[in-house]
Amino acid sequence: MKTFDRAAEDLGNSVALEHLNLTVPDQQPAILFYIMGLGYTRDPYVQVGLRNMWVNMGRSQIHLPIGKPQKMRGHVGLVVPDLAALEKRLAEVKEPLAQTQFSYSRGDGYIEATCPWGNTFRCYEPDPKRFGRVMLGLPYLAFDTKKGTAAGIGRFYQKVIGAPVEQGKGTNGASVRVKVGTDQYLVFNEIAGDLPAYDGHHIQLYLANFSGPHRQLAERGLVFEESDQWQYRFKQLVDPESGEPVYELEHEIRSVTHPLYARPLVNRNPAQTNRDYHAGHDAMGWTIPH
Repeated sequence: MKTFDRAAEDLGNSVALEHLNLTVPDQQPAILFYIMGLGYTRDPYVQVGLRNMWVNMGRSQIHLPIGKPQKMRGHVGLVVPDLAALEKRLAEVKEPLAQTQFSYSRGDGYIEATCPWGNTFRCYEPDPKRFGRVMLGLPYLAFDTKKGTAAGIGRFYQKVIGAPVEQGKGTNGASVRVKVGTDQYLVFNEIAGDLPAYDGHHIQLYLANFSGPHRQLAERGLVFEESDQWQYRFKQLVDPESGEPVYELEHEIRSVTHPLYARPLVNRNPAQTNRDYHAGHDAMGWTIPH
């Protein structure tokens, strides 16, 4: 009888990394970078005005409300269907983004692109061994953290949030990987030196056990917003063993009964144009077929 690694399919308490939120000062360069360059899709149903923009990428999103530009300390991992097509699109937006921090280059198996305000994105082609069935999406967020904090961060997610955690070794120190959804991870890599000041960017997770982490966070005085029946927020991560702060990152926590949970997202095929149009191929699937 064939055997399987059943533990590989365990999710823990966090079932989805739904979005990363980064404020931007201007929608026009954001459209050039995220929509025309990366090839993702502006959500056509929610936040369609001039004060915010939701960008669909598979089952996840990046939210881009207007404000002072925010910069994530680390990089965003993305999956796109075709790196050659991505490189062509990025070349096409290079000139109109010339007066910004935009850039891109080839790495070892990925393209690294910098947004107009300095955020780093590493874009990979689908790889079942690394990204599961995802061919379009947001598989991981990699955060820089101070020396000596990775273990405490791991304990926080494991004991307070209830997420599976893997401790490891990075380039400059310890590393921890937190499973927060199907083929989705938060990665914290220790670096030498100090971190830039935290500027308020946030992530959003859906939790199956919504009240358990809230109870532990509230006991520690860490919940700073009771948003509504289905959502709360915290931003201070503490080592459960020592009680010492180990990282600052705002988390928007939603229940799986939240009205937006598992909302179908529109994902366009960026290869479709009016001059090279193929009927029936407007949409892009986010999973690799079996």
